[in-house]
Parts: sequence; C-alpha cells; structure tokens
Amino acid sequence: MSHQFWHRPRTAEADGTGHANRKVSFSNSSKSSKLDGSGQSRTDSQPSSPRILSPRVLSPRGDKDKDRHRPRSQQVWSENRAWQRVNRQSEALWQETPALLSPNSPQTPRPFLIYHDSFLSSLGPSPTLSLLISDPRAPYFHEAGVFHPPTNTLFVTSNQIPDTSPDAVTTHNKTIVITKIEFFSPTDFTRDKVRCPERNYMANGGTNFRDGLILCAQGSLREPSGLVYMEAKRPHKTTTLLNNYHGRPFNSPNDVVVHSDGTVWFTDPIYGYEQGFRPKPQLPQHVYRFDPATGDIRVVADGFGRPNGIAFAPDEETLYVTDTDLVHGDGTRNPTRAATVYAFSVYWTNDQPYLTNRRVFAYADTGAPDGIKCDVHGNVYAGCGDGINVWNSGGMLVGKVLIEGGCANFCFGRAGEMWCFGEHKLWRVKLGDETRGAILGI
Repeated sequence: MSHQFWHRPRTAEADGTGHANRKVSFSNSSKSSKLDGSGQSRTDSQPSSPRILSPRVLSPRGDKDKDRHRPRSQQVWSENRAWQRVNRQSEALWQETPALLSPNSPQTPRPFLIYHDSFLSSLGPSPTLSLLISDPRAPYFHEAGVFHPPTNTLFVTSNQIPDTSPDAVTTHNKTIVITKIEFFSPTDFTRDKVRCPERNYMANGGTNFRDGLILCAQGSLREPSGLVYMEAKRPHKTTTLLNNYHGRPFNSPNDVVVHSDGTVWFTDPIYGYEQGFRPKPQLPQHVYRFDPATGDIRVVADGFGRPNGIAFAPDEETLYVTDTDLVHGDGTRNPTRAATVYAFSVYWTNDQPYLTNRRVFAYADTGAPDGIKCDVHGNVYAGCGDGINVWNSGGMLVGKVLIEGGCANFCFGRAGEMWCFGEHKLWRVKLGDETRGAILGI
C-alpha cells in the first residue's frame, strides 16, 4: 500500500510487518480482542466502559448523536474511511485522465500524484507534463527561472560547466551559462545564450525586477558576489546593485525575491566556498533585505544550515525559506540534516518589516527543497528530489509533479504554465488556467 496517498489505518495483517499501526487505533474485527475507548486492546473477559467523546468530535457521516457516543477508536476509523471515500471519488477522475495516478493502480506511476483532493483544482481538467529540450552536452537548466512577459522570454541559469579558459582559474575551472528561450507558442521557441559579463560570474537564482531581472551573482575568487540587475532585452546590459554587507563580502547569494515595496530579499549560503570558487566565508549564512532606493542592507534571518530558496506568500504576510543542509557543496549528504521549508511571519514596526514566528512549514521526503514559489491561491511549490512538491498554505502536502531526476528550480508562466529545470532537461507542465504564479499573477 503506497505511503503517497491517504489510507485508512492498517491492521497488523494488512501491514505485512506483524505490527499494528500504533499511531491510529481502530476496532479489530477479531472476536477475541476489542479496543476500549482509549484505543487499548482488551479481551472479551475484561470489563469495558466505553469512553464518551466530546460533542465537538463528530463523524463525517451518519447520525451525529450516535457517533457522539462511539468509542474513540471507532470515531477515528470513521474519519479515515471518509478520507478513503474522498479518494474513491477521485479515482473516477484518475480513470478518465491517464496522467493522474490512482493509488491502487499497478501501472507505472504517472506524473501527477494526488495526496489530497484540493490539488485537483490546481491541476485543472487535463494537466500535462512534456519534455521541451533534452541536451546531453551540459546541465543548462538548473536555477533562476525568470519569465519576462513583454518579450515572452524565459531566462535560466545552468549548473557548473567545466571551463578551460584562462579566466576560469578564479572559478575553479567552471562557468555558468545563462540561457534565454523566446516562445512563440508553447512548443515553438528559439534558444540562445546570454554571455555572462565579468561582474555576473556564476549566476544562480533570479527573479523579475523592474523591466528586467535580478540575478544572484555568486562571485569568484577574484570577483565579489552580490546582486546584479540585467536588462531583459538585448544587449542585456548589467548593473551591480549590491556586492557587500557594510564592507564585508557576501558568501555566494543563491536565490532572491522582490517585495511589492521594491525591496530585495535574498539568501546567502556558503556553497561557493565549498565548491572551491569563493574565498573563506566572512559572514554567517543569512537572509538579507536590501532596499535599492535607500541602499539599506540588513539581516532579517539567520540560524540556517544552507539557506536556499525564498518566496513570499501572495499577501506577503509570510516568507518561506528553504534549507538544503542535507546536501553540502562538497557533495556530502547527511539525512539527519535539514531538508526543510521554514515559514516566517512578516510584521512591521516603525515602517520597517521584521520576521518572527519561525516555524517548520514542511519537510521534503525525497531530496531537499530547493527553489520555492507560491501560486495566487497560496499553495507552496518547491523543487525536490522527485520533482515539484506542492503544499497548501497550512503545510499539508496535497500533490506532486513527478519529474525524472528531480527538479532544482522552476518558473511559472501564463495561465497554469510552468517550466521545470532538470539539469540536462527542460520540462513544461500545464496545470489549470487559474493556477497562476504569485510573482506575476498572469
């Protein structure tokens, strides 16, 4: 039985391990053993005084007065059967739509996993996953993911590519390429490279800003790291917005998001140092807020293993930050380290924001959550080791888009369109027309 879907509690026999599920108790069908109201087993010879539940706890179906006096074990059973019933209703749609995965299907898994029926409205009537580009030469599709609507252009940064040129000695003989893809239709496009200017060495995350985009310049052993503004139209002129924290060099800025007030928020892990193209860190791994209008730069969050993706909720009252401490820049992985999405509440005092109420929003079950975005409905999407994971605003996993090889980052386009970056592959996902990215809202 797959762990990927809602199921009723399992008996010891159904579990296959010989152990009953200790988290959820339920009535045993055996005549020799029953459950009392507290969920503990008893034999028929033992006296029983069923525990009466509070009237606030009701079964999702049936007579309320009758359910009110059921033992707690039976109450939990009823609630779980309701979830099972919801899944059975969804299964009719799974049968009609081949792209969706039924939890009882013996076939090869399809791209879309349904953990909760609320994900169906995001998927729309006919979701699709298609491969646009597969390029074995280099991992051209890794990070950033910035869609520029006026030119119908998608900008993507590559992963590190070997570089034997003399200048590459300062980047540990590696380079990063910016690719731009101009779309004429969903499947008709041109692809070109944007030459990285010197000040933009090792570009990583990016986002829309003014008439162009901001890129995180991770820097090199010679060039400082920081934030660079790049014009979306040729010749793609660049301007350095920020390259130090009050005289101290950043580590290697990784991802960035822009608030509606024009301020720029970004993460700064030490991946560049671990990968050999940045000097020894001189700052902790912070989240920063930069105001281009005043030049003010300040720390808004710390205490991360490797702060990575960053995104605001649609109302901008919550900030999400991913921590990819699971994987370090030297390639080491430790499953006891964070692969976590943290949420912060954004409060204002003296006309300035600060973050409070740090909490675990979600933990990725496969790989680590890297890039993160929200849709206009408040759902949270993150690129993980198995594709795109989707949580609702309460932190409940509602669905996944399974992508071969995983997905580091992604980008929303128009009317439910997403592009997902799988290193050597560029994928296109089409969700429901009303599932739009919160950054652009188109």
